Amino acid sequence: MVFYTFRESFKKTCLLRGDIKMDFDTIAAIATPLGEGGIAIIRVSGPSAVESVDKVFKGRQPLSTVDTHTIHYGHLVDENGDVVEEVMTTVMKAPRTFTREDVVEVNCHGGIVSVKRVLDLILAQGVRMAEPGEFTKRAFLNGRIDLSQAEAVIDLIRAKTDRAMKVAVNQVQGKLSKLIGKLRHQLIELMAHIEVTIDYPEHDVDDVTRNLLSEKSRWVQDEIGKMLRTAKQGKILREGISTVIVGRPNVGKSSLLNSLLQEVKAIVTDIPGTTRDIIEEYVNVRGVPLRLVDTAGIRDTEDIVERIGVERSREMLSKADLVLLVLNFGEELTDEDRKLLAVVRPMNAIVIVNKTDLPQQIDLDEVRELIDDLPLVTISVKEEEGIERLEEAIASLFFAGSVQSDDLTYVSNARHIQLLNEAHKTIGEAIEAVESGLPVDMVAFDIRRTWELLGEVIGDAVSDDLIDQIFSQFCLGK
Repeated sequence: MVFYTFRESFKKTCLLRGDIKMDFDTIAAIATPLGEGGIAIIRVSGPSAVESVDKVFKGRQPLSTVDTHTIHYGHLVDENGDVVEEVMTTVMKAPRTFTREDVVEVNCHGGIVSVKRVLDLILAQGVRMAEPGEFTKRAFLNGRIDLSQAEAVIDLIRAKTDRAMKVAVNQVQGKLSKLIGKLRHQLIELMAHIEVTIDYPEHDVDDVTRNLLSEKSRWVQDEIGKMLRTAKQGKILREGISTVIVGRPNVGKSSLLNSLLQEVKAIVTDIPGTTRDIIEEYVNVRGVPLRLVDTAGIRDTEDIVERIGVERSREMLSKADLVLLVLNFGEELTDEDRKLLAVVRPMNAIVIVNKTDLPQQIDLDEVRELIDDLPLVTISVKEEEGIERLEEAIASLFFAGSVQSDDLTYVSNARHIQLLNEAHKTIGEAIEAVESGLPVDMVAFDIRRTWELLGEVIGDAVSDDLIDQIFSQFCLGK
């Protein structure tokens, strides 16, 4: 049996068609955010990285003569010998770098003009501007990381909570990759046993092979199942819970948003219809990122602008993972309230009765009858009472009160989840085939397909187009 990884086949294809750009040119990009700052970093990677920067660097000694992983003070000068910038330059030689190529990082002052001048000077030395995610792409193609680790890099950059960051760090360090590799190793052993059974039928090991196939396949299926059971939580930690705050005008939706954010983001007045557009912010609730959306109050209105806001609110409501429906403790239920309660009843929703600092007018027994088993929380945003109960209700709704142990391997990427679901189904079909007494060579097809699907998770069997699509989501300097 001969199996080729994506990286091997990609490089062979490049050589056959003469496309050596990815392997041999040198790239550069700004690795820090644009804008004013104390320091900015321009990253250069490729076979001529040291040589290219050395052409414009003036220090105590040429960069070509320095030891790897050292940093050097000097100046960058243009073709006329004029100083462009004062810099600290780090030299890291292959293969002990992120891309496994020679890498030079130029630290300069973090002004927009100075950074642009430094980058332009380096590009003028025959260096190409990097494409989005190309540094990480090279790390993958050069075998420094696998695809699941590469995808986790962008999760690490975008993490909204400490727990989401920890999940991403675990994946960058290869926790998911190691587990996938362990499963694929078991499947390889099964395919080898099948090959022996087919090639040497005189040894009469068919029963032994079937028992082994059943036992190992069930173990693989169980392990995939464990990963999939973390998928819901992992996806939430990665992407956040899309949370929409809805209710009639002037029930305290914007005040609730401000309270959860602990800063004033939405305008709050006693005038109904103040919020006319969608306001979206992230908030950390017990380690879980909520993508909070404050919407225009839902009511019938003749105001054209407010009506557009109300329609947007209804649209956001239909797409939400979680709905926070706000009612007024100091007012009786209206027909509009009852309609909203009917709409959210089948959803993941929490009913919030705000303004408990006012005399009670709302009939809470009627509210409970209308919402069935949905959580009901009473709060006063003005008096800052009940917010902790609301956070507990949110955590309980999605995580039964807490997030699972840090020891678990979370699966958070939608692509990974889809592939694992397919692999779980395929290995199940292999188990059925074994127990049905089908020939082992028929079982081999499902075993092999499961192995391939798991390989797609870590990038051993994916297309060029998918690779380009994944890395196009990265920023230029990563």
